[in-house]
Amino acid sequence: MVLFSAAQSTKKVVNVALIGPGGVGSSVLEQLSKLDQFKLISISNSKGTYINAAGIPFESAKSELSKASTKCLEKEVIPELAKHQPCIFIDNTSSEAVANLYPLALSHGVHVVTPNKVGFSASLSLFNHIRDASAASGALAYKESTVGAGLPVISTLETLLKTGDKVNKIEGVLSGTMSYLFNTFSKAGKNDEILFSKLVSDARDQGYTEPHPGSDLSGSDVARKLAILSRLIPGLENALTEGVNSVDVQSLIPAGLDGDITPEQFLSGLKDHDAHYEKLRKTASDNDSVLRYVGVIDVATGKIKCGLETYPSSHPLASLTGSDNIFLFHTERYGARPLIVQGAGAGSAVTAMGVVGDCITIAERV
Repeated sequence: MVLFSAAQSTKKVVNVALIGPGGVGSSVLEQLSKLDQFKLISISNSKGTYINAAGIPFESAKSELSKASTKCLEKEVIPELAKHQPCIFIDNTSSEAVANLYPLALSHGVHVVTPNKVGFSASLSLFNHIRDASAASGALAYKESTVGAGLPVISTLETLLKTGDKVNKIEGVLSGTMSYLFNTFSKAGKNDEILFSKLVSDARDQGYTEPHPGSDLSGSDVARKLAILSRLIPGLENALTEGVNSVDVQSLIPAGLDGDITPEQFLSGLKDHDAHYEKLRKTASDNDSVLRYVGVIDVATGKIKCGLETYPSSHPLASLTGSDNIFLFHTERYGARPLIVQGAGAGSAVTAMGVVGDCITIAERV
């Protein structure tokens, strides 16, 4: 019996252009260097772009940026990439300006792969432009790593829907930072004696939060992920006209600390609210429950929200540890017990895995 044909073993070389060679971008370059079906032809950072159609070694790509020159992505880089099909534009930035260029790249037949949440969680107008440009040109846009990094979250949801299942609700802990904070602060059983402000400060020192912890406590990262997921669900595609700004978000930034203040001022001011969080923790603990910052998409009610909730210690969300993400898919097929996807939802290596996985999928399709 023939398991593999000669045609299957011959891989078409796919060109890639990478923007944003930072933490995730560096891991993407490292992982792509081990795959012979990809050729790097362009690399860009905030200062410029270096293009070489003959190929840029993945291993030395960042040093090759010394040859970069200022080029307009819209008028110079993307039109040039369109001459070297098949080509994948990999956006590893968090830039809104770059995300706004996805429709242009797709209309030129250039595929897009990104962990950048902005484009797919922005206004419905931009989201529709991305979708329509992809449909018109046939170029593909993949975004697995925008939600859960390397976890198969988007692909799982798409498979459920494509095979005819009906999603009733999605709930989970979608932020690695929020996961770490409340898994540490509020445990099933006896809790550690730690003030919430001290926990946030320690988490910042250990790299679990952004340099300014308010960025994480605002809940905006969870809201963006909810926007991305909800737009894949029939009946909710157009629910969030303003994208992330249409999500019902409970910010954990106390009043008075939401202005333009330094991280140090924020952490100092947070101490004044330790009693509030201790009261929430004690109330939950007295009822054999824990606190978790969760995101919820309730399809029946159309409610898309994120905030601090209480869960019994027997619930799957209560057993979460570390900074793991967890996603519970409540569907018609998975009615009595939800389908659960759980694991590391942040980190350069696992996020890059999601990006490279999308590149492989596109390479197999073109």
